[in-house]
Amino acid sequence: MKRLSALVLVALALTGTAPAGQTPTVAPKPAAPAKPAAKAWTPPRTPDGQPDLQGTWDFRSATPLERPRELAGKEFLTEQEAADLERRAVEREQTPGARAVSVHPYWWLDYGTKVVGTHRTSLVVDPPDGRVPALTAEAQKREAARRAEAAKQGPLDAPENLNLWERCITRQMPEGMLPGPYNSNIQIVQSKDHVVILMEMIHDARIIPIDGRPHLPSNIRKWIGDSRGHWEGDTLVVETTNFSDKTNYRGSGANLRLVERFTRVAADGVLYRVTLEDPTTWTRPWTIEVPMVTSEGLYEYACHEGNYSIKNSLTNARAAEKEGQK
Repeated sequence: MKRLSALVLVALALTGTAPAGQTPTVAPKPAAPAKPAAKAWTPPRTPDGQPDLQGTWDFRSATPLERPRELAGKEFLTEQEAADLERRAVEREQTPGARAVSVHPYWWLDYGTKVVGTHRTSLVVDPPDGRVPALTAEAQKREAARRAEAAKQGPLDAPENLNLWERCITRQMPEGMLPGPYNSNIQIVQSKDHVVILMEMIHDARIIPIDGRPHLPSNIRKWIGDSRGHWEGDTLVVETTNFSDKTNYRGSGANLRLVERFTRVAADGVLYRVTLEDPTTWTRPWTIEVPMVTSEGLYEYACHEGNYSIKNSLTNARAAEKEGQK
């Protein structure tokens, strides 16, 4: 009997079955090896201990500033939609006549051919609709008056009637930090108490104190504003005010206030965000986000070299005046 019981127990053990009223003993499964925790990326540091933003950064992009009307309500592209947009961008780069009308030959232009990594449908991330907020009633009146004055004088009658970019003065802010038709690069250099941002387009150099000094007095106005920076954790925050009333970014003027954020997110990447605020221009503040990647370097932007357009247009304007006097 004892021998039979032993054989039954062996059989039950092999089949994994337990006698009635008893709980089988099951060997625990070996634990799966724990996955190592993802190591947070640590930005390099300058000798002063600040996050190192130095380098040359390229911010070309096939993603438009504003969300196209046909994509209203769609915040992100699908993988296929992003691939189709990039394919069309490459075709536009390589096909004469495929671009929008431009004063430059198509091979001069260098729009981006890659969408942002998030596949957002616009660089504007706030408001949620991806569109630049509406102009205030005051700004609409200013714009109407400006257009009426330009129409009365003629756009090419005098250099002052041309915009600051055409006159090679500045591409102004924040336009100089946003993707354009070419020269979408900046170089950042840091010291203990300053950050310098050299923009490839029209070679504007922004010298930004980060030592806590206050802004310039309000009666001192500058083409690209007066910038002051400070660190918030690993992010460089730059506030820019004191713009000249002769600047005009999408209707803005002297009351424009920018808050920019530069964050080193990878060995080859910086994330740039800028919030624009001007209650006399837009109905609400709005924010743009642009990823930047490493670039080989800056090219000289010799804006006036070989530029006969202003000379020729003004010569024609003077000739037209003489014809009218006869």
